[in-house]
Amino acid sequence: MKTIEISAKTVEEAFEAGIKELGVKRDNVKLEIINEPSQGLFKFLSSKNAKIKLTVLKGPEDYIKDFLEKLLHIINIKGNVNFKRENGGILFYNISGKDLGLLIGKRGNTLNALQYLINVILHRQFTSTEDRVIIDIENYREKRRITLEQLAKNLALKAMRTNKEVVLEPMTPQERRIIHLALKNNKHVVTYSYGDDPHRKVIISPR
Repeated sequence: MKTIEISAKTVEEAFEAGIKELGVKRDNVKLEIINEPSQGLFKFLSSKNAKIKLTVLKGPEDYIKDFLEKLLHIINIKGNVNFKRENGGILFYNISGKDLGLLIGKRGNTLNALQYLINVILHRQFTSTEDRVIIDIENYREKRRITLEQLAKNLALKAMRTNKEVVLEPMTPQERRIIHLALKNNKHVVTYSYGDDPHRKVIISPR
């Protein structure tokens, strides 16, 4: 775990400066006081600053994993949380187990809401991190990707056949990206997004 030593006029000032430098919240560090502040003769000669050591208790990976495990326990769902770090600063968590449909929700709405919440927590607890969390449950996102790719191809054919734009339902940024990529090399249609999140939609238009 990351550890720093820092000095200031008081222990509290050193502590505040330390957690700001570490980019973590107060409850996620261990504080050790190396030197208490002291004043010299006439309150200014040879005065000494406070010196402390701060150690981060949990890094982003472990913090989020523990949070998800506690969440499963609270809602009385049995599941295992597995973690791996992927390229591009992605913290990928896969939840496996039985009867996890409640956590997925209709068309992944609950899963997407959970992922959004976890990302908010991550960046509040670790203000300096640029990591991003992706959560999957029983390989749902891969299955959804295949479904969306097939949907994109079918609707592209419809746009070509009718010579009219086809408007898809609102999707998350990740799902919209799947549609765009699926039709990227299609010479007969073009895709673009319209609207504001969470109601932003993909539109498939004939060229």
